[in-house]
Amino acid sequence: MTGRKQFFFEKKNQKTFPNKSDPNGRSFFVSFFSKKEGLAIACLLLALPAAATAQTSPFASFTPLPASVPAGSLPETAPFLLSNPAWTQRSIADRTTQTTAGQFNSGTWDMIDTNRTGVDVGRYLFAPFETSQPGIQRTDRWTGTTVTLWNAVVPNQVLSLDGSRWTPFGTWITAEENWGVQPQRHGRLFELTNPVTAGPGGGVLVHRNAVARVSHEGLAFDADANLYYIDETSGGSIYRYSSATPGNGATFFDGGTNAVLRVGTGFTANATGAATWVPFTDAAGLALPGAVTVTDPNGITSVDGRASTNVAAYKGTDYQRPEDLEIQDLGGGRQRLYVTATTTNEVYSIDLTINEVKRFVDRTTIDEATGLPVGGALTSPDNLAIDAAGNIYIVEDQPGGLADIWIARDDDRDGVAESVARWASMATVGAEPSGLYFDITNPGIAFIHVQHPSSGVDRLIEINAVPEPAGMMAVALGMLALLRRKIAP
Repeated sequence: MTGRKQFFFEKKNQKTFPNKSDPNGRSFFVSFFSKKEGLAIACLLLALPAAATAQTSPFASFTPLPASVPAGSLPETAPFLLSNPAWTQRSIADRTTQTTAGQFNSGTWDMIDTNRTGVDVGRYLFAPFETSQPGIQRTDRWTGTTVTLWNAVVPNQVLSLDGSRWTPFGTWITAEENWGVQPQRHGRLFELTNPVTAGPGGGVLVHRNAVARVSHEGLAFDADANLYYIDETSGGSIYRYSSATPGNGATFFDGGTNAVLRVGTGFTANATGAATWVPFTDAAGLALPGAVTVTDPNGITSVDGRASTNVAAYKGTDYQRPEDLEIQDLGGGRQRLYVTATTTNEVYSIDLTINEVKRFVDRTTIDEATGLPVGGALTSPDNLAIDAAGNIYIVEDQPGGLADIWIARDDDRDGVAESVARWASMATVGAEPSGLYFDITNPGIAFIHVQHPSSGVDRLIEINAVPEPAGMMAVALGMLALLRRKIAP
């Protein structure tokens, strides 16, 4: 690999162009086609309007909403009050359709990610079900079909899958948002090893035991393939897994160092400032002396991340229900990790180059709609998302009528937002918005789930900021697929 480590790994004989990034460092991946394919594809891309391919975000242009939308005031098929009236929304998958088709679907659709590498980048959306009998589904954007790839056979066998992240080596990971009184079998990270090729019910899900057990939610990889994760509890910490073989997807989860974020001595909760990463396992993923291990009802021995990082030698800084994670590229090899803290209504930023923690957003941050501190209008920040321009979005864990999505303005990229603005508000009764994801192939499209509504009909909503270019992009993507099949090398 040339330059700084690329955020993906290539199969032995696969040829690709180098990693391409926009000015804000959002990575896009382009497969290497034959000369004939390349010429045809270049013509297609040149035919697209500039708005469909520019690395900017049309979603950042809007008038901030002054208040939340009333609960139940919008149809469940179009549940968001959007801050720009030119934007559109549509339901592209729903739980009733899936169950009517005879597919297992327990609902509570959670985090969303796409296939970020390999063939047909951006074609699929992957999401877990956060229930007592969870599953994993894949939505094919080209065909409009959604299938359940895997589901737990019996309740509580696997519990409350939450995270969703494509790996640098072409698989997909999720994890259980459940960890507490021992012994129990949960707190595990899983890898779906065949996310693109699996048919309905054919997903292969493997527990990756080298990652410590905690109550998982957010998952994020940096440019060096370190995996960041959290313990979603009041007093939970922020963690990093560094594989012993970061360049080898086949052995990536066979062993690695787990470390916890510590600010100062680690004994001051919600701390900001200079930080260090304190290892509590060795390079094989085995507990260091004094770290805590557990043997679960399945007979598997694992490192207990929560208990280990409450031991003085490995003490991590406590945050109050840290939940989601997102990585922002700052250019020049620098990256910043963002973390929500739901209980204290905060978002933190962590400069991964100098290991400095800052409070990015809290209730003293200015609300653009009023010019005053946002105060209680910002409540229970949960999910995070990042658009093509590197802007950070904050999704609240609240029911319809209170559930808002905010954009944080940090124009100087110093890790402290100057203001926040209400970007969208959800009306569906009993639901919360979850899994906001901005399309890596088209900056004018975003996706979000409406999770656990009172109606029982979870939905996947597509939000479109540029309807005409988005439609043309979809046509172009379909034509690219056809070219790959029809044009001889």
